[in-house]
Amino acid sequence: MMEVALAIEDELSKAIGLRLLAELPTPVTPNHILHKGGSGYLKSRMDSWREMSQRQIVFLLTDLDRISCPVALRADWLGKAPQPANLLLRIAVREVESWVLADHIAMRKLIGNKGALPPQPDDLPDPKQHLLKLAKLAPRPVRQDLVKEAGAIACQGIGYNTLLSHWVQSDWSPARAAERSPSLARTRQRLRELQ
Repeated sequence: MMEVALAIEDELSKAIGLRLLAELPTPVTPNHILHKGGSGYLKSRMDSWREMSQRQIVFLLTDLDRISCPVALRADWLGKAPQPANLLLRIAVREVESWVLADHIAMRKLIGNKGALPPQPDDLPDPKQHLLKLAKLAPRPVRQDLVKEAGAIACQGIGYNTLLSHWVQSDWSPARAAERSPSLARTRQRLRELQ
């Protein structure tokens, strides 16, 4: 049994990270799940992740967001120091929501048949907003969880993370999603190489 530390931005990233680890051929135990809200925390702890990776594998999953490309983010976060072999810095282009949108079969099961699903979700400028737009067309229970109420401060509904995290564990297929998301395909390949 291989132990892995999972460092992520939020609850949805956690669900996706755990799902990706669960599909590996060799059993993996996430012995640490580390997040305190957002990429700023992850970036600020790079020295800690490097140090931790001397003892075990660290799977660090972050969103590209508005940064121009994964190479630029990697250079910004890692600097000139070499990346330790056991530090797996993986970047969802542009957000993990693009990976969520990439599994059209599971997405249709979640939101129904209304709305066009993106053929190449990694190319979306704002995958989360695209998902929320689709959620407005979903059946009422899904819509109530994903879409924010009028006047709410948050950009999503209060059940967003809970519903999507459960859906990722039960219905979302990394293999199907990787067919439409090159950044997810690269992450799955890198995880297999690490084993």
